[in-house]
Amino acid sequence: MQKVYILDTNALIENPDCLDAFRNGQENRVLIPYSVIMELDRLKTRPDLTHIIAVVADRLEHDQGFDVIHIPTKTYSVSKTNDDDILEDIRYAFANASQYFGDMEPVVVSNDRMFRVRLGCDGIRSQEYKDSKPFQSLSQLYTGFVDCDDEKIANCFWWDQQHKLLFEGTGSPVDYEHTPWAVKPRNVYQNCAMELMLDRRIDVVTLQSEAGFGKTHIALACAFELVLQKPKDYGKIIIFKPVVEIGERLGFLPGDEKEKLAPYMRGITDLIMKLHAQRPANALFVDPKAAHPELNTKKIEIISLNFIRGMNIEDAVVIIDEAQNITRYETRALLTRMGEHVKCFVLGDTNQVDHPYLNAYNNGLNWIVTKFKGHRNYGHMVLKGSRSRGPITDLVLKTNL
Repeated sequence: MQKVYILDTNALIENPDCLDAFRNGQENRVLIPYSVIMELDRLKTRPDLTHIIAVVADRLEHDQGFDVIHIPTKTYSVSKTNDDDILEDIRYAFANASQYFGDMEPVVVSNDRMFRVRLGCDGIRSQEYKDSKPFQSLSQLYTGFVDCDDEKIANCFWWDQQHKLLFEGTGSPVDYEHTPWAVKPRNVYQNCAMELMLDRRIDVVTLQSEAGFGKTHIALACAFELVLQKPKDYGKIIIFKPVVEIGERLGFLPGDEKEKLAPYMRGITDLIMKLHAQRPANALFVDPKAAHPELNTKKIEIISLNFIRGMNIEDAVVIIDEAQNITRYETRALLTRMGEHVKCFVLGDTNQVDHPYLNAYNNGLNWIVTKFKGHRNYGHMVLKGSRSRGPITDLVLKTNL
């Protein structure tokens, strides 16, 4: 039976492309209460929703395949719109069923359970957005791979008809395995990421993945290879990381700048020591034989983003870690610090945004992919696979904890 779907605000935010899915061609109709549009207008000022609301607005502006439930005698207010207003619009549509529904079956779609309970009290059928597919950022949608018959993007990968992996950058099969600083790739995705990072013609590489798939590990290994392995291509490694905390803030930390930043940079320093233990990287330390070796700042620096203003970076491999936690402004400020002979690796997971004013769409990593995709000196790779950093992480990813 044909249906009329009435969409709540959260369904549109969950997936701005849901209008086509609910219409199913021309089979069904879609209605949007005017109060939903007013609520979207109010929510556009929330920093964590600004970008996704802009996407929703774009869909609504250019999509003519829906109708609006509007009560002629009602005065709508952006600042006061709430569930009561949306419910009032829906009740009005049911009171004028022949005008809005005709012979079709009306169903309200909402992911708000209490709102569905209220609808049920009025005898109005509702359902959860069961087939919800989260609206993905470009850093997730563009994986670095394209189909064999699709148009080839600069520095993309694809499998040909004979199942050979090809790289657009060279036009040749990738039938070899990279081992930068004695680190073997766990799967084809890591090997392709290494191909991009070790290619001298590519200036910027972005890596997107969920936690545990080795973004920082392989980026550091490639940086070690480019800076320490003869013939040395670059003079120094510089690592930037945003100072963003998960959960409750630690508050004041004692000590100088180096001591204050140490807790935030521990993950990086642990990986540096792991690579050093696997294959000596003595040049990175003031005294590699010390009980707690100190990093040689002439060869490697770990810097907070707070100190980028005024810097001029040259002859270096730059790693920007946790790029999902930096803003577009910070991303631009950082990338414009890059001078001659610089290679930049930008790492992040847009599913793990800890910054209070960012989300999966308006963060630094996704902005880079959106703006740089298709340029000859840029490459992107989404890392995935059946094995992450360990069995517990594998279980988290498998069960979608």
